[in-house]
Amino acid sequence: MDLEKRPAPRPAEPAHRTPPRAPEGCLTAAIRIPVRIVVLVLVLPVRMVWDALVVAGRFLVDTVLRPVGRALLWVADAVLVWPWVALWRHVVVPVGTGLARLGYWLLVLPLVRLHRYVLSPAGRALARAAAGVLTGLVWLYGWTLVPLGRGLAWLARGLWRGIAAVGLGVFAVLAWLVRYLVVVPAGWLYRWVLTPVGHALVWTAGGVMWLLRMIFSGLGLGLYWTLRVLFVLPALALWRWVLAPVGRALAVVGREVLDAVGHAWRIAGRVSLAVGRALATVFRLLVVEPTRWVYRTVLTPVGHAVRDVVWKPATAAARAVGRIARHALDTARLSLRQARAGVRQALLGRPAEPVPDARREPRAAETRTLGSSTTALTKE
Repeated sequence: MDLEKRPAPRPAEPAHRTPPRAPEGCLTAAIRIPVRIVVLVLVLPVRMVWDALVVAGRFLVDTVLRPVGRALLWVADAVLVWPWVALWRHVVVPVGTGLARLGYWLLVLPLVRLHRYVLSPAGRALARAAAGVLTGLVWLYGWTLVPLGRGLAWLARGLWRGIAAVGLGVFAVLAWLVRYLVVVPAGWLYRWVLTPVGHALVWTAGGVMWLLRMIFSGLGLGLYWTLRVLFVLPALALWRWVLAPVGRALAVVGREVLDAVGHAWRIAGRVSLAVGRALATVFRLLVVEPTRWVYRTVLTPVGHAVRDVVWKPATAAARAVGRIARHALDTARLSLRQARAGVRQALLGRPAEPVPDARREPRAAETRTLGSSTTALTKE
């Protein structure tokens, strides 16, 4: 059975494809190598100093700044935070709780009692009185004010109709007089006098505006060509034939300088890394390894010997001395207690012994046991 031929998988394309660069001339290639050499010579010391400062900064941060910062943070917490927390927890909260309870018993509860037993009954009584007064006012309005108002309205309606009839007659006369004395003469004046005069003025203003437009158009065209010939064309020629080529050359030089700086910075980083690794190797071979050998082969056996020969016997002797001293102190304390009891007995006498009672129950300090004669099992 023939296997189906599958196409070979395509290689994975890079995520960021570098755009192709434009073809470069011989001038660019001739400028690039000297510029890169000069920039590498200038950048290499700067990069090595930078790497040394970075290493020193990291060491300073890890060994000095971070512990100091933690200590300062702890001190600030102890000086600024903990006193306020303790003040809030042990002073402000209890005082606030006490003031809240005091305010409740002195203000809230009396106000609630006042509202419940004084203001509410007084309000209900006032509401009932107001309802009675309102009922009286409604009766007064319905049986007194309404008939009086209707009569006054009828009288005012008749009076208004008479005044309106007189006013309409006067308005009609005034309108007729205004129409034939003002409006008709004003319309005749506008139609036969003002309209022809306005048309003539508009035609004259149009001619004047056309003349001024032609004059200013000629002046503007002449000024435009004068400025174009004297300023624009020389500036355009200067830009096209002088500034643009010089700018392109400077852009090429600047781009090459920037590329050279980046390339030299990367090369200086590799050189600095190699120098740092070499110095670290030399430090490890000259300092770390001898120190480790001395610690492992000399100091550790000496320390073990000192621990076994000196430290352990000394600690055992110190423990024994401590036990002896504690025993002596206990003996002296017991002797002192007995001497004090003897002096008290000699001065004050022997204390009276307690009289045993005839109860069958044991005393509080005693307990029932099978060997006691107070029990029913061993009683004879």
